[in-house]
Amino acid sequence: MLIDELKKANMLALKEHNVEARASLSIVIARYTELKTSGAGIDPTDDDVIKIIMKVGKELDEEKASFLQAGRHEQAEAIERQKSAIAAFLPKQLSEEEIRKIIVDLPDKSIPVVMKYFKTNYGSKVDMGLVSKVLKSL
Repeated sequence: MLIDELKKANMLALKEHNVEARASLSIVIARYTELKTSGAGIDPTDDDVIKIIMKVGKELDEEKASFLQAGRHEQAEAIERQKSAIAAFLPKQLSEEEIRKIIVDLPDKSIPVVMKYFKTNYGSKVDMGLVSKVLKSL
């Protein structure tokens, strides 16, 4: 499972004293554990772990933007290293061109139908924000 790979990478980061990688990996592992022990009876899958990684990545992007806006470039670079540590575990995302081609081939291009199609068929392999952006540009 993907969570096992994350745990191994976290241990390696600990041994290598890689503070940035350890920070982001630990956040993902903690959120996984939180989801698993939430009492909802959910046994998280790899897809759930990927969603957690994507969410943490977006949070790191927001944090990086705040640091850049404040002129704190060293902290922004550290955030970027944190993000790259977890991004390695994400599947290849569909590009804007690939998304556009899929949307053009769909018979119904209404927003709810397209969003549901991508969520159902591509799940963690697509950024839904990018899908929305491409769809609105057509």
